[in-house]
Amino acid sequence: MSEFLRFHGTDSYLTNEALEAAVNCALVLQRPLLVKGEPGTGKTLLAEAISAALGLRLLTWHVKSTTRAQDGLYVYDTVQRLYDSRFGDGDVKDIRRYIKYGPLGQAFASKERVVLLIDEVDKADIEFPNDLLHELDRMRFRVNETDDEIAASHRPVVIITSNNEKELPDAFLRRCVFHFIDFPDQELMKRIVAVHHPDVDTQLVDHALRVFYELRDMKRLRKRPSTSELIDWIAVLRASGLSDVRLEGKVPFLGTLLKKEQDLATLADQLAGGRRFRS
Repeated sequence: MSEFLRFHGTDSYLTNEALEAAVNCALVLQRPLLVKGEPGTGKTLLAEAISAALGLRLLTWHVKSTTRAQDGLYVYDTVQRLYDSRFGDGDVKDIRRYIKYGPLGQAFASKERVVLLIDEVDKADIEFPNDLLHELDRMRFRVNETDDEIAASHRPVVIITSNNEKELPDAFLRRCVFHFIDFPDQELMKRIVAVHHPDVDTQLVDHALRVFYELRDMKRLRKRPSTSELIDWIAVLRASGLSDVRLEGKVPFLGTLLKKEQDLATLADQLAGGRRFRS
């Protein structure tokens, strides 16, 4: 790489030194960056921030349980070709019309460097991560139906996210740069809130953060509230004109923060027992 593009976050995506170092390490080594962390820590948004900061186009590949590495390269749309052959719409002899590049294929075919987000890699079959890195190492693929070979001009900036739903193969981990995004502390969270609500009342923020982190500290919650839920909750509190919220009383708009019936019951039980953090 002739020029080292450094990442320092963006106005709307706040970072710390450890995260910036991991991204820049991946840029220098031209290796995929594997990002883990609990929901709401900004794993997916990181790719958008890198794309914006470096001025590179973003391609997104949302992985599902049935996803194969081949799907990311291209698919041959036989159904559309059959439809066209029956109803006479288009030249069915031109097979290239029915070759649809996936996100990985688009990244390889691009004349410019791109950012490729491979979101929730752990949802796929256990063989998927190694198959994926095999294709990333080769940086080229052949379209069997047309015998065309697509070779990448630039290695994409690859960001891979995982929610730890299953263990990833050691061979896959060895070939990635890894970073675990810690959940923001209160100081960083204040800055994040200020990005989304720049003119919010400071008293409201202080009270909301206190309740938010008290909820997150409860040991028996099955799904602790995340950053995005805090942002939404503050938006609703502002719209309703509330500024003084406490965990001891009735928490307004609690359904914005807690999304499981068991967690609502847990909170009610702990508040009724007078021991807020009983485990």
